[in-house]
Amino acid sequence: MSFSELILKAKEYLPPEKLAVVEEAYNFALKAHEGQVRKSGEPYVEHPLQVALTLVELQLDASTLAAALLHDVPENCGISVSEVEALVGAEVAKLVDGATKMGRLSWQAPDKGAVARQQQAENLRKMLVAMAEDLRVVFIKLADRLHNMRTLDALSLERRRGIAQETLEIYAPLAHRLGIWELKWQLEDLSFRYLEPRKYRQIVSLIAARRAQRESFITQVIQILRTEFERLGLKAEVSGRPKHIYSIYRKMEKYSSQGKQFDDIHDLLALRVLVSTVPDCYSVVGVIHSLWRPIPEAFDDFIANPKPNGYQALHTAVMYLGTVPLEVQIRTREMHHIAEYGLAAHWRYKEGEPKDMHFEERIAWLRQLIEWHREFTGAEDFLESVKTDIFIDQVFVYTPKGEIKDLPKGATPLDFAYRVHTELGHRCIGAKVNGKLVPLNYELKNGDIVEIM
Repeated sequence: MSFSELILKAKEYLPPEKLAVVEEAYNFALKAHEGQVRKSGEPYVEHPLQVALTLVELQLDASTLAAALLHDVPENCGISVSEVEALVGAEVAKLVDGATKMGRLSWQAPDKGAVARQQQAENLRKMLVAMAEDLRVVFIKLADRLHNMRTLDALSLERRRGIAQETLEIYAPLAHRLGIWELKWQLEDLSFRYLEPRKYRQIVSLIAARRAQRESFITQVIQILRTEFERLGLKAEVSGRPKHIYSIYRKMEKYSSQGKQFDDIHDLLALRVLVSTVPDCYSVVGVIHSLWRPIPEAFDDFIANPKPNGYQALHTAVMYLGTVPLEVQIRTREMHHIAEYGLAAHWRYKEGEPKDMHFEERIAWLRQLIEWHREFTGAEDFLESVKTDIFIDQVFVYTPKGEIKDLPKGATPLDFAYRVHTELGHRCIGAKVNGKLVPLNYELKNGDIVEIM
């Protein structure tokens, strides 16, 4: 990928005078990083360029793209933020400063004692304050982490595992909370690849083994649906939807605890239907349910009840030909754009435009957190409240040795046992949480220490 590609993509939505700011920032970064190389051996400027290329896909404004290109200049080149400001202005300099400060926050602690938790809480505080001041700082940080994850091979095994763990615990849930699916799934899959290489390869080969069969099924289904939609005058785009490796792994873990197999996972065969209006979404469900038998309890209406991060769609699962489970997601095109890019989809810094009220509502939770943090005195309380709010669909629990494990909300000690090791799950006869015996269907909470018997 080159700078000309960045400009080409930016041209699709930015006016020429804004492109000039991006170009100026790139030339400055090129000169500042001259002679510097990354551990992988590539010229250092390749890194900020890749970060900007991720953000241009999210169609972020010129200031964010310029700050992405310059985000490592103060840290690596001995150039002050005030020098950056003199070149590209106060707005970009502030974003660069925010990204630099966030880059210094460390989430990895050698121990899980009170001091380490105090430090983690302080870092969370700093991150939230930076986010509340300007969310674009976090978009830069997420894109920065994504490129670092793609180039982890240059680091030692220990560093790779540490960074991957941190990505899975902090950055992927953050992308999820901001609704940026496009970044969330990539961060999760890359983390999983380094944390569980054997399981990662196993799932990749399981998926590959069924690819031809899966693709032929999907082609058949798409053809049937298109014909039916045309007959009824419904304008809809139908496509196959790739299932990501980490989400398959999570599903396999859940299924193995229920005694089910890889073949039982419904949404390996998955379709997406895009339409223009909300009534069309419901019409599509009617068509699908009239063609194939719906799977009981597999219908979710996230249009009437959006997820906390603003996600909207209808989800249903049916038995295709009576034997093959098939999951279908139905959205309007606007919902699809927001599902892929989340809060970044609302990032419009166009002069004279009225405030996007939907956007304001969606970051109200963040402003509320900042207010709350003033009321908390202890690190424990603050960490608890933040983790509940940001990592809303996950719980983080500890092994007796202090290792952190992330599980879906509603997970039990049995799920935890399988998460540690399949064999441990098979042999599990009881569990203690925070030193007390609990039933195996006890719902785990953030911060619980779980011991399997």
